[in-house]
Amino acid sequence: MFISEAKGFGINTDILETNVLNLAVVIGVLIYYGRSVLGDLITSRKETILKNLQDADNKLREAEENFAFAKKAYEMAKVKAEQIKEQGLILSSQTSKTLLEAAEEDIKRLKSSNLSAIRFEEEKSVNEVCQKLTFSALSKAVDNLNKRLNVTLQKKIISQNIEKLSAKIVTRK
Repeated sequence: MFISEAKGFGINTDILETNVLNLAVVIGVLIYYGRSVLGDLITSRKETILKNLQDADNKLREAEENFAFAKKAYEMAKVKAEQIKEQGLILSSQTSKTLLEAAEEDIKRLKSSNLSAIRFEEEKSVNEVCQKLTFSALSKAVDNLNKRLNVTLQKKIISQNIEKLSAKIVTRK
């Protein structure tokens, strides 16, 4: 639109001139009204970004605290594992020492038991040999006596034994 000096209001048919005017009006309206809308959008976006940054910062602090706690727990677990390992080695050493001592005691006891069994078997064998020798000697003595013993010798031995018994009976009274 333009104002003509002679005619008053009219329509401007020059496209280039009217587009510039229309664009200027549109840009002016956009700047006037868009400034507040754009400012609100920018402010809202700024607040969202700040809030996200604060949340990220809080999460970072929380993650650092959790990491520190986990690191401390790991160190404590590592120390505890080392203590358990040392206790296991000590217990293993003590157990092997105890087992070795028990094995030595068992060996001593078995040796003693074996020696006792051997002595018992030796004594048993010696007794059997003695019994056989005694039986053999008695058998030979009985055989010799039976060969040498006759009626007159038997009467003589019986008489001597009766005299000895009589003497003992008399001395006791």
